[in-house]
Amino acid sequence: MAPLVLYPVFLMKLLCFALFASAFNLILGFGGLLSFGHAAFFGGAAYITGHALKVWGLPTELGILIGALAAGVLGLAIGLLAIRRQGIYFAMITLAMAQMVYFFFISADFSGGENGLQGVPRGSFLRLVDLQNNMAMYYFVLGVFVLGYFIIARAVHSPFGQVLSAIRDNEARAKSLGYDVERYKLLAFVLSATMAGLAGATKTVVFQLASLTDAHWHMSGEVVLMTLLGGLGTIAGPAIGSGIIITLQNTLASGPLSSWVPVVLGLIFVLCVLAFRRGVVGEIQALIRKSF
Repeated sequence: MAPLVLYPVFLMKLLCFALFASAFNLILGFGGLLSFGHAAFFGGAAYITGHALKVWGLPTELGILIGALAAGVLGLAIGLLAIRRQGIYFAMITLAMAQMVYFFFISADFSGGENGLQGVPRGSFLRLVDLQNNMAMYYFVLGVFVLGYFIIARAVHSPFGQVLSAIRDNEARAKSLGYDVERYKLLAFVLSATMAGLAGATKTVVFQLASLTDAHWHMSGEVVLMTLLGGLGTIAGPAIGSGIIITLQNTLASGPLSSWVPVVLGLIFVLCVLAFRRGVVGEIQALIRKSF
């Protein structure tokens, strides 16, 4: 019922970033891997889907699927290089690879350079529902979000997710129990990249645009902020954090603080780290455990 109260396009943007943050939380919150390059998967899928829909003329659902799969393949390639490193070395490798992807899209012929890939058609869903209608498009995006969110939640609560959490807490002990730590990390990284790509591909269809902003390192920083603000290692936290950040960005952009949005977000990040390190959802959960 939300689009009856709020602007559907705003809600669609919120859902796309909620899925993006949830995908990132899979490797940081549950795998203990800090990636500064997740914009590569988000933006890469955006461009692939945009090209598939605009140039190849593929159906909308197939174009989004191809974008997500392309992000997964890119995640596998980057993961094979980065997963053997830990801490700051892992983060720097992912950042470097993401910058390579960013500069590729600047210079590629099909990407439109600094203007981005514009005029991406929304098409229809199963050739039955016209996605040019914002209400129809909203429910399509909601379905994509629910599917992606279910996959992430199911992975976290599966034996795979439990082993991943064990690796995060004590990697040496997980190795001593016979688990192939690098394989589990790689699988989590590829799944996270695929879900991030699903979010980026869906966003391209919503706004009919794939831009360099989607692949810029600023986007990687924003998703870190969303995850930490909402609650690292919680299921609902990243979605809540992304909702707070997107709402603030849209609200401040049209007010007197429009040129100060990055400063405000930076202050919120500092406050979050200093005052409530468990994030909004994490602090609420801690309060409930303490009280009851």
